[in-house]
Amino acid sequence: MKNKLSDLNNHLFAQLERLGDEGATTEDIERETARAAAIVDISDQVLHIADTTLKAAKLYAQHGDGVMPLLPQIGSAKK
Repeated sequence: MKNKLSDLNNHLFAQLERLGDEGATTEDIERETARAAAIVDISDQVLHIADTTLKAAKLYAQHGDGVMPLLPQIGSAKK
């Protein structure tokens, strides 16, 4: 997979650096602020999906194949 949570972390810190640029004009800051808001919105969704996936994996680890019919999005219980 091309994108990982570590890549998201790098994008967020790069955005923080752009927002902290001492030489940025008011226009630059306004543009970066709008961009940062979009990045945060998308980041929130990515993290929500990752959290949901982790919860599903924990359920599977605790309950085995019996839980698979309740978790159709992570795979099947076919053997």
